[in-house]
Amino acid sequence: MTTRQTEQARAALDAFTIELPSWGFANTGTRFGKFIQSSAATSTEEKLADAGAVHRVTGCCPSVAVHVLWDFPNGAPDVPAVMKCAAQNGVRIGAINPNVFQDQCYKNGSLGNPDLEVRKTALSHILDSIEIQRATGSRDLSLWFADGISYPGTGSIRARRNWFIGGLKTVHAALSGEQRMLVEYKPFEPAFYATDIADWGMSYIYCKYAGQQAKVLVDTGHHYQTQNIEQIVAWLLGENMLGGFHFNDRRYADDDLTLGCMDPYQVFRIFHEICYFTWETSRVPDIAYMVDQSHNLKNKIEETIQTSNNAQELFAKASLVNHEKLAACQMKGELIEAEETLREAFFADVRPLLREWRKSKGLPEDPISAFRESGYLKKAEKDRAERNKSAVSSYA
Repeated sequence: MTTRQTEQARAALDAFTIELPSWGFANTGTRFGKFIQSSAATSTEEKLADAGAVHRVTGCCPSVAVHVLWDFPNGAPDVPAVMKCAAQNGVRIGAINPNVFQDQCYKNGSLGNPDLEVRKTALSHILDSIEIQRATGSRDLSLWFADGISYPGTGSIRARRNWFIGGLKTVHAALSGEQRMLVEYKPFEPAFYATDIADWGMSYIYCKYAGQQAKVLVDTGHHYQTQNIEQIVAWLLGENMLGGFHFNDRRYADDDLTLGCMDPYQVFRIFHEICYFTWETSRVPDIAYMVDQSHNLKNKIEETIQTSNNAQELFAKASLVNHEKLAACQMKGELIEAEETLREAFFADVRPLLREWRKSKGLPEDPISAFRESGYLKKAEKDRAERNKSAVSSYA
């Protein structure tokens, strides 16, 4: 690794932060069930404490995405206490996530529901979430909808599209200042015939209708098999429409596995497109990097640390690509040379560099070992075991 590459990687690590999901520390699972962990967080306060424990050993996770119904059960009045708790744990509140899929009234959708009153209920909740967003100083409103049709002929695709356009316009109009709304997409689950925001193109169109403060949110698990996610990322970068990521890994569908555990080369290629864009344009895209995984088998805090470590390694690798050489090879049609330029960076061992970077920041060189040695997990298990014995029916 050359001196220049080392400097590039260190600069990349200095600038790279990844947001943690509060719900990732609670007893969440799959739609088939969940396996209770005695150390899982049972309150918003415990979620923020766990997030703080991750940030202390990784140094790259300063913010926590929150779900309104789960983390602000009383709405805006809960904001001061939650913000105080976050600060006490060395983190801040990140993206605000409304919940328009959990309540029984959303059986047939939220903003795409044929019942006007349900659409009004969903919109009211999202607007209330913007007030929480404003009170916490959070920039991003993260919108994911379970809306769709599971059986042919059971709903009007065009009508639902129009309802969504109207609803998202209203949401955008309520934003102020530097606030953004990120619109996520998913091809299926729980809707299986026609999901109302099924792909990046639909999200892009909805954002265009909504306004300039609306951007697309890419969840790496929300794609069809073999879909070229980095191409989607490149297109959205070119259109200035990439607002953020929900990172995870998958093998079959929305598996929500540890980032990089299945296809680290894909994550690297995504990061590479972002680094390549920055090199070509001299612009650093304004992207929110967030985690959204189901920590159902591994210990929740340790898997979050592992995810953060993987993200740092792969981002550092992507920063090593020799863009001048790559661009020249691409223009000359030198296929093998171009591909090997990419692979050379991917196969570089950045772990020694990452350890040195952590040491220079006063961070532990091995975050997982440091966390295990801290005694935090044993104390959490002791303090929360009784409460988690009854945590078999609530999602968060």
